[in-house]
Amino acid sequence: MTSEEELFASVDALLEEEPQLPPPAERARLREAAGITQARLATALKSTVQTVKNYENGRSEPKSPRLEAYQRLLKGWAAKYPAPGPDVPLGQWARDQKQSAQTEEGPARMAPERVAALDSLPPRPEVPQTFTRVPTVEEDETEPDIGVAVKPVAEHARPATSSRRPAKKAAARPAADPRFPHGPLAVLDGDGSAYGVDGLVLDCPATTVVELVEWTLKESGLGAAKLHRHGKDSDPLIVLTAAAAVKLGLPERLEDRRGLRLPEDHPVVKQVAKARWQLTQRGFGPWARIYRKAQGRERQCVQLAVLPWDALDSRAWPGVAGMEPADIARVLGVYATRVITPRGSTAVSGLELMTALRPPTRPVRDEETGNWVSGHNPGSLGTEPMDPAPPEGQPEHPAIYHSGWKGGFLHEEAYQWVRSVDTLTDEECLLPFAVGLDLNTAFLAAAARLTVGLSAPDHFVGPKFNPKIPGSWLVDLSGIELDPRLPSPFTPDGTRPTGPAWYQTHTVAYAQELGHNVAPIEAYLRRETGAYLDPWHDRLKTAYVDTLADLGVTKDLTDAEFLAAMERHKQVDPAMAAVLTAIKSTVKGGIGKLFENPQGKGYKEGEPWPAMMRPTWRPDIRAAVISKARVNMHRKLLNMSRMTGLFPLAVLSDCVVYPSPGSSPLDFLPYAASGKPQPGGFRLGPTPGLAKLEGVQEMSWAVDLMEQGLNPARHIKGGDAVLDDGE
Repeated sequence: MTSEEELFASVDALLEEEPQLPPPAERARLREAAGITQARLATALKSTVQTVKNYENGRSEPKSPRLEAYQRLLKGWAAKYPAPGPDVPLGQWARDQKQSAQTEEGPARMAPERVAALDSLPPRPEVPQTFTRVPTVEEDETEPDIGVAVKPVAEHARPATSSRRPAKKAAARPAADPRFPHGPLAVLDGDGSAYGVDGLVLDCPATTVVELVEWTLKESGLGAAKLHRHGKDSDPLIVLTAAAAVKLGLPERLEDRRGLRLPEDHPVVKQVAKARWQLTQRGFGPWARIYRKAQGRERQCVQLAVLPWDALDSRAWPGVAGMEPADIARVLGVYATRVITPRGSTAVSGLELMTALRPPTRPVRDEETGNWVSGHNPGSLGTEPMDPAPPEGQPEHPAIYHSGWKGGFLHEEAYQWVRSVDTLTDEECLLPFAVGLDLNTAFLAAAARLTVGLSAPDHFVGPKFNPKIPGSWLVDLSGIELDPRLPSPFTPDGTRPTGPAWYQTHTVAYAQELGHNVAPIEAYLRRETGAYLDPWHDRLKTAYVDTLADLGVTKDLTDAEFLAAMERHKQVDPAMAAVLTAIKSTVKGGIGKLFENPQGKGYKEGEPWPAMMRPTWRPDIRAAVISKARVNMHRKLLNMSRMTGLFPLAVLSDCVVYPSPGSSPLDFLPYAASGKPQPGGFRLGPTPGLAKLEGVQEMSWAVDLMEQGLNPARHIKGGDAVLDDGE
């Protein structure tokens, strides 16, 4: 019989073995359950995103000491997020999820000094919200809750036919999901060929829109898995070419250019209604959503994009609408895999991505009834719209209009500044070139690790400034005198403030950073805070860097090689270049959607408008991003002047123009004796926040524009091109 000593010896031997890790799939599940991106995990492990990917797909294993650290992390997550199984009642698992999720986001995850700063604020007074809900109709409305999709596998797949130009191999395959074996979308042509990702072509027998919807849900195998465990799967997208649209009974051109929808009496709209399918409030337009209410947990919804109705804006998707169907599928497929399945303009997709990565709700247990109900997901913006603080909105907003607010408004916008020609020296004017530098996705870089307010604003009189608390501060910064050859960091036009004004936290903190005392007169601050945009930033940054790498622009290039690669990157692969433009447009448009103004000639001040009815209508978050981006730009301008003695000629959003002795940024950017770029100034590179060449012109050309009051940064590309503000 085995003795106790023998058993303990065997157990001790196991304990002394090398640490064991769970299977790769479980590693990924635990990380996703904790709401941590691969980028954040890579940072914690002092590793790379690709290495973390390798750990989670079984291609490699960590070595000591990273092995022990990784094992410790996974054990901690496993204790907090056990996988539900046959021996674990669903109710118990959900209770554990609820308990652990309460500590995932919000103040409990804040740095101790931020918690102390918020705790020092006086108690919140009970102030009723003045928000009024009205029915809405808009481009990016949230569709009714129609459940979770479970779609069967299509049986009719075939390779691309030889009569058509074959699709180039997609840069990224969709994530393996048995429910969606054929990827997120397909482009339907007039002959019934539905072109999917990676060269796949499906036979679609549909001759009507109703048949197309039913084929998509029952046979196509299209769709995409949710991006967050509390989110929803992406509905399949069918893109219609002009030939396919005509075949399905749709007009070649949408006559209603204002409403952008088919009339209610159009035969196709009647056909959809007769089959008991529904359209969202935006109707049957360039981006139509056709759905039925959920049957149990089965989601029934299809997104259509009609190419001849300009579903793909040429500014965001340059040249894509004119490509062959297989190449359109490749472009949209890569975007869907790296960003999100499109469901409208890139601006709409950018906003949808925020919600997909931070779903507003999660299942919680009602302690009184014991039932599972929908509850707030910590760290998200919730499901209800929120009134802005008076200085954060605009005069038209109902809460502000009816309150009679006369206290001024926050004006955090991107730079549009031109230096006075009176400050130009003879030496500067004699330099031969004006060189424009553009910061890669400057708004995206500003969104990184950005703490924003999640709760309603509270009003304070005479508060002590604290840079850890997001909000709006009434401060007089007019007494701060800076070099006139640089724009003021406190105003979008670069002029010196003339008196007290409202500023976002980052702007006031920068005044303090420059060595000036700030004494807020009053403030509107938010007690609950979080890095709401972190997963959005991480996903878009990875998409941007990976797509640039597909075009030959990688992180390992020297500065000279980087400039050469950027010069030719659009010619390397026009399809991937279009994906890159769409990603940049997603960043810009997504931030812009946070503060969407009333539209239409019939609007009257004081009335609600559709955009403000969204929980994601958050002008304070947009102001925080832009404030940080403008401060980042000024900090680089100031450091450049200190390191090189150079001063800019003009700034437009994320583009700056410098006088230069040569036609390359290498002729004036600061480098150490070792050849490495000096930290603090502008640096060349492919990641967000680093710079690339925007354009080169003669110095005399720039001075001439400045004398006319025009901005050289707007035209530095040549051909009178206008910069894509906020790229």
